[in-house]
Amino acid sequence: MFPICELFKIRYPLIQGGMGNISHAALTAAVSNAGGLGTLGCGTLSVDEVASRIRETRMLTDQPFALNIAIRVSPYTEALIDLAIAEKIPVVSLSAGNPAPYIARLQAASIKTIAVVASVKQALKAEQAGADVLVAEGVEAAGINSPLELTTLTLIPQLVDRINIPVLAAGGIGDGRGLAAVLLLGAAGAQLGTRLIATEEAKVHSAYKAHLMDATDTDTRIIGRSVGFVRRVLDGPYVERLTAETPAAFLDQTNESYHITGALEGDEEKGYVNAGLVAGLIHDVPTVAELFTRMMAEAEEQLKQTTTRFTT
Repeated sequence: MFPICELFKIRYPLIQGGMGNISHAALTAAVSNAGGLGTLGCGTLSVDEVASRIRETRMLTDQPFALNIAIRVSPYTEALIDLAIAEKIPVVSLSAGNPAPYIARLQAASIKTIAVVASVKQALKAEQAGADVLVAEGVEAAGINSPLELTTLTLIPQLVDRINIPVLAAGGIGDGRGLAAVLLLGAAGAQLGTRLIATEEAKVHSAYKAHLMDATDTDTRIIGRSVGFVRRVLDGPYVERLTAETPAAFLDQTNESYHITGALEGDEEKGYVNAGLVAGLIHDVPTVAELFTRMMAEAEEQLKQTTTRFTT
């Protein structure tokens, strides 16, 4: 049993990343039913919309799932914290901001807390604030990233050397080899995002899934760097036409409505889709259960082969 599994009461050391406004109950429940920790992303959704998705998820699974609150992204952060407590959500993931003001309140309600970090400094602060678990996210990950642009491969061992709570790896993990790699680096497990989009249960447009399967190693790009933002997306017509020259213009041209247009409506002429570098490794659309079973078997085999190489 992986320690993280005991902490979250799950079977596999795999959790779902928050997917903002395209997050939905079917995928969250599928991840939890398959043995991982499903996550409902709040994005910029209203409290009533999130409450509705929580109810729908509970109709589809009796397993634990998490709520991801993007602190600076959501205009309803305080109310969402209250909702998580009222709904007795077992795990809350806090990203895109300082988690310190919320951790003690959540833990007082017996809620485990995950803090998403992108540097050693952020990790030390989150640990000091009392977070139960960290997700260390490298720049390989999809969507909004830290402008520090540290990679998963370099970030995980630095955190493991300095941190005394479990560290989950995020960014660039899409198969059992990637899971084995981060486990060898000292991670307690992995958070998946882009790979879960290309599953049967993900309620996104089929064009999004097809684009991911067709993607090569160079088909994602970072946008927004020139105006102080880092967002990894899949190449497409809308992305290629982006001309934002100020932070405000960039935020306007990449707001959630454009992501919904690309991800849920399948129109990349008028919108965009997030995608991590792992897109180049995606070649099929399994069920979540099939994906997790395969990843765990691949990871076990990879770890056995690694042990064999060093003992023969």
